[in-house]
Amino acid sequence: MSEETLSNLSREERRFAPPEALAAEANVTADWYDKAAEDRVAFWAEQAGRLHWDQPWDRVLDWDDPPFAKWFVGGKLNASVNCVDRHVDAGRGDKVAFHWVGEPEDDARSITYAELKDEVCKAANALTELGVRTGDRVAIYMPMIPETVVTMLACARLGAPHTVVFGGFSADALASRIVDCEAHVVVTADGGYRRGAPSALKPAVDEAVAKSGDVVRKVLVVRRTGQDLGDAGWDDTRDVWWHDAVDSASAEHTPESFDSEHPLYVMYTSGTTGKPKGILHTTGGYLVGSAYTHWGIFDLKPETDVYWCTADIGWVTGHSYMVYGPLANGTTSVMYEGTPDSPHKGRWWEIIEKYGVTLFYTAPTAIRTFMKWGSDIPAKFDLSSLRLLGSVGEPINPEAYIWYRETIGAGQTPVVDTWWQTETGAIMISPLPGVTHGKPGSAMKAIPGVAADVVDDEGKPVPNGSGGFLVLTEPWPSMLRTLWGDDERFKDTYWSRFRSQGYYFAGDGAKKDDDGDIWLLGRVDDVMNVSGHRLSTTEIESALVSHPKVAEAAVVGAADEMTGQAVCAFVILRDEVVGDGGDNADIVAELRTHVAKEIGAIAKPRQIMIVPELPKTRSGKIMRRLLKDVAEDRQVGDVTTLADSTVMDLISSNLQGGKPTEE
Repeated sequence: MSEETLSNLSREERRFAPPEALAAEANVTADWYDKAAEDRVAFWAEQAGRLHWDQPWDRVLDWDDPPFAKWFVGGKLNASVNCVDRHVDAGRGDKVAFHWVGEPEDDARSITYAELKDEVCKAANALTELGVRTGDRVAIYMPMIPETVVTMLACARLGAPHTVVFGGFSADALASRIVDCEAHVVVTADGGYRRGAPSALKPAVDEAVAKSGDVVRKVLVVRRTGQDLGDAGWDDTRDVWWHDAVDSASAEHTPESFDSEHPLYVMYTSGTTGKPKGILHTTGGYLVGSAYTHWGIFDLKPETDVYWCTADIGWVTGHSYMVYGPLANGTTSVMYEGTPDSPHKGRWWEIIEKYGVTLFYTAPTAIRTFMKWGSDIPAKFDLSSLRLLGSVGEPINPEAYIWYRETIGAGQTPVVDTWWQTETGAIMISPLPGVTHGKPGSAMKAIPGVAADVVDDEGKPVPNGSGGFLVLTEPWPSMLRTLWGDDERFKDTYWSRFRSQGYYFAGDGAKKDDDGDIWLLGRVDDVMNVSGHRLSTTEIESALVSHPKVAEAAVVGAADEMTGQAVCAFVILRDEVVGDGGDNADIVAELRTHVAKEIGAIAKPRQIMIVPELPKTRSGKIMRRLLKDVAEDRQVGDVTTLADSTVMDLISSNLQGGKPTEE
């Protein structure tokens, strides 16, 4: 990826200053950048002070054997105590930890820190009775219910690393993860609610257990939906109901202190082919990173804020910014079981209004979906409690950023566009809400304590206005320690590309704009080579979304005899445009011209296909490989990880009757 690669595309001049009141009381101020740069190790030691340590550390950072880091060496703590007990012991037991909202409208409850502590202790005792010991792994395959958080914290309390597997994954994916980390106990539910109907989980667990040989000894099951499991759906020698094992257990449990480097959890990156890639996070450094970033990036005022991260707990965002970070900081959070459109498309805004949410963290794919539905839906609700908006999961298109800020944030609420990964454990690049003059679409710069750069093929920093590879140049506390059981793959995957410089690289392209601010441009694998020009799919998608008729777009590079690859775009129109019944050929021509004007003729799509939906995983990521199959007129590949496997049928039927529109 040469300097020329990603430097010739879009420009963004709009800037939004922090609100004066927020800036005046901000948790993190501009001088933190210099303070962290002067002595990074001392800076992180100071951030570790926000936790309770049973034994202080002897050394902040051991980087003697890179890339294997150890943080807060010799220190001992318990993650569960830091998230629950210490708040109760400090007299804050009556504070609400979670306002939990089920998908059925009458299903909700608020759980205090004291109540959460009791449930965690009961679950820890129950897991002990099921044979779980320190170091044992526990697999969790659950819906978005309080028992999921309880189980994670109970595992942390016992020093038993958990691996949470997203409830939308197949039995095969679950089995591969169970086998890889040798999880002897699985915690699940009969099912959960999704779009107004019960969605079964236990059958997938049964199938996964059968495929896992004799690894799994016990399955602990929450009764959530009351679905009939059938005679074949229950094994009395293995299966145990949560209400039998946990509800009757003692609420007294004495926690043990664990070494800072004791494994906290293993999280497998998405994908069901090949050997699973288990990201290992350890206790001390991870908890320091998630607590500091949650407090700093969201300007958290735990006494008054109500925080809502919409991510599923099955993803790292749910781990860091729904469970460990917020609870370590004594936060009141919202947790929602269902989808944004059940039972109506205003459900999220209704929840914000009801609970007075002040800090809101969601994904660009959700924001673009709301754009498609129209601004009149959120306009029906009082969103005036919001004082900060966050974005996570992929680069946010500038126009989606503007819609988010204007429609949800009333034109005055700052947006923190955050970049980080499962591997980094916590936010690495983000605006600071009380400092940064936000720029739509840019994650801006590395946060205090983190060192990031954009480099060329040789690992040299690129000048402003140029693009290349995004790297982290110094170790950080919440970094992954290795891949479970595979140190060599860990080194090869993340550290081999820039081995001589010692840089971490996980595959993202980026550019520095003329101000030196960082723009994420998606996976390097998604960069297209068109007539010798390396183009970013992200920026072309953003150009399309900036057109008033477009709600969402996905771009892929398709093989082309003349140019090597050609730009092919799949576009979802806004609902009001679809309702017009206009001529798609006219819209396509308009959009192709628009991209050429916004970026340049080289980025003008060869094809634009108007589609009703895009293929997405349950986490909201667009499966571009499936779109590439369509663009290259191949048989569509495996669709099992899609949230809705019928989407590809919709796309195919929509395109039948002739070649996709092009010039």
